Amino acid sequence: VLRLDPLDWEEDNIVPEITLGKRCARLDLKADATAEKFAELLGQADIFVHGYRPGALDALGFTPEWRRKQQSNLIEVSLCAYGWTGPWRRRRGFDSLVQMSCGIADAGMHWANTDAPTPLPVQALDHATGYLMAAAAIKALQSTATHNICSSSQFSLARTAELLLSLEQPSPGSSIDTFRETDFATATELTPWGDARRLKTPFTINGFGLDWTDKPSCSLGSATAQWES
Repeated sequence: VLRLDPLDWEEDNIVPEITLGKRCARLDLKADATAEKFAELLGQADIFVHGYRPGALDALGFTPEWRRKQQSNLIEVSLCAYGWTGPWRRRRGFDSLVQMSCGIADAGMHWANTDAPTPLPVQALDHATGYLMAAAAIKALQSTATHNICSSSQFSLARTAELLLSLEQPSPGSSIDTFRETDFATATELTPWGDARRLKTPFTINGFGLDWTDKPSCSLGSATAQWES
C-alpha cells in the first residue's frame, strides 16, 4: 500500500494509527510535472482509494477517462463527505461535521445531558466507512480475479451516518473505561516514535491476522513515490 499526501499535509495526532502497513510518500497533484509520475503509479496499481470531493480530480485534469487510460482494470474506492449527488456534494467535510449535520450530535447531546451538540467520542463514521470501503475493495479484487469483472465503489460519510441511524439503538449499558491485557496484540511495534503496543483487530478474515512486522507505522513523506520492486 502506497499512501500519497500533499507536500505540506500533516496529521500528527493520528499518523501512528493510520499508517500501519503502508509506505507514505508525498506528491503535489497541482504541479505541472506530476501527471507523468501519477500516471506511472496508477498504471501499476490494482486499487485506487481516494477521498476527493466529486469533481476535484477532474478539475486537476485527472478525469475518470484519464485514469482508465493509465490502468483499464483499475478498481476505484472513493469517499466524500456529503454524498455524490445533491446540493451538498461538493462541500468539504469530515466526521465530526457530518455528525453535526445529520443528527448524531443532537442525539449525543441528549445522551450526555448537555446543552450543546455532542459528537460521538470516537470518529465512528470514519471507522465504519473504512470497514465498508475495505470490504468493497476485497470484494472487487475477488470479482476481478474470478470473473474478470472490474468494479468500483463510492462511499460518503453522510450515507454511513444514515445507515448507522437506521439501526436499532441498544439500551444503555456499562461504560468501557479501562483496557484489559487481553485487548492488546502480543507483538511490539517498532515505530519512529518508540516501541508501541497495538490493540487487536476487531475481527479477522478467514483466520488471517494483522501482521505489521515488516511495515510498522511510519511518518508521512518517509518513502519515495514509487512502488516497491
